[in-house]
Amino acid sequence: MKRAKPDIPNINGWNDAAPRHSTAFRVQHRVRNAIALTLVAILAFAGTAAGATLLDINGAIANGAIGVIAQKGQSDQTQIIDPNAGKPIEFVVIGQDTREGASNAAVGGDGAELEANHNADTTIVVQIAADRKYVSMMSIPRDSLVSVPSCNTSRGTMSAQYNVMFNSIFANAYQLGGDLSSAASCTVNAVNSLTGLDIQNFIVVDFGGLQSMIDAIGGVELCIPADVQDAYSGIDLTKGRHQLDGMTATQYARMRYGAGDGSDVQRTTRQQYLIKQLFRQALNKDLLTQSGQLYQLAKAALKSFNISKGLANTSTLAGLAMSLKDLDVSHLYARTVPVTQSPSDPNRVVWTSDADDLWAKMRSGEPIVDQSESSVSTQDGQQDSQSSSDESTDQSTTDISDGTKVADGVLKDGTGQYIDEASGGIIDEETGIISDPTTHQTMGISEQYLNNVACPVN
Repeated sequence: MKRAKPDIPNINGWNDAAPRHSTAFRVQHRVRNAIALTLVAILAFAGTAAGATLLDINGAIANGAIGVIAQKGQSDQTQIIDPNAGKPIEFVVIGQDTREGASNAAVGGDGAELEANHNADTTIVVQIAADRKYVSMMSIPRDSLVSVPSCNTSRGTMSAQYNVMFNSIFANAYQLGGDLSSAASCTVNAVNSLTGLDIQNFIVVDFGGLQSMIDAIGGVELCIPADVQDAYSGIDLTKGRHQLDGMTATQYARMRYGAGDGSDVQRTTRQQYLIKQLFRQALNKDLLTQSGQLYQLAKAALKSFNISKGLANTSTLAGLAMSLKDLDVSHLYARTVPVTQSPSDPNRVVWTSDADDLWAKMRSGEPIVDQSESSVSTQDGQQDSQSSSDESTDQSTTDISDGTKVADGVLKDGTGQYIDEASGGIIDEETGIISDPTTHQTMGISEQYLNNVACPVN
């Protein structure tokens, strides 16, 4: 793939020699799995001690606020202005596997040899559309082998790295710089180099932070399509719908060997499902519009995560939350970077050319899921226009040439296999994970299958 700009030399042809270095506003040693971070970033007002003061001020202002009586032709809903209206918002969600602190040790396991760990366990590139009609999320497998340019840390420059695991960038930068500002900034720099994006902000969270945030919204409902047990994470769930508290949901997010093939790639898809369910629950509870609930959640967030300066602004996040209140959860698009087994190491993966296509869409500000209408032949030979973006909510059964529609976005072919209508991928009945029918590589996860087929609402 050619560089977007001919005057930008670098290892991968995207960034200039000087790395793009996001400045951390306040980072602590407590950061981990970023599964709920998209939700947190949207719901929380600020992520710093200064932000806490602003929240208290805002609370006092809210107590003395006087409502506006809607006049003829006006909406009766309070309007909060989004200062970034009309502009896309991008950031990198980074989670770290650390055992520092009692809450992190309780979820991740303790031990003196583990307390000093600072390993990036989750990386998600998030792009919120300029019109706020969709959100794209791309998960980067931590086992991806990549080459990235040098970057600045708090204690000097970290040299370029070649053919290294993606998660080592965070760990190595932390070791050299001695802080999360270095680790997160170098990770963002690597993302920009590999994708051609120009991201300046990041969010981080830890085991205990994720747990407290999920508890703050009353837990989360998930479909478990088959019994799962994972001694490492401690999760033990039977098949069916479950309302999980923060501890159990965090164990689900960490689970690797209890379901599927045990790969990190498949774990990222479960994290994507958790994000969508959290967002769906927030919308159902009107957390984006109810100032009292939003205030309490924001205060919980202050203890749970840390963000870069560009996002640590009360009006920015409050306005963003309000502007996303009408977002259809089906337009929360999540994909894992397309990968294949590395020729040099069967336990590692490398990105395929399909990854270039997805990053190109994000660079152009387009959703990573195709929005075009495609014509699908029905059994009687007529053309039936089906939306590939899963926008329909019609649960009716419709026979088409390559299978029977059993739920919105889910088909069942003649062999009994479930098919994801949008991608054509095969859905695993025991996990809901979608795989490419040709390469068998993991493509994502079907929440439509999980919510409407594996665990249908009676």
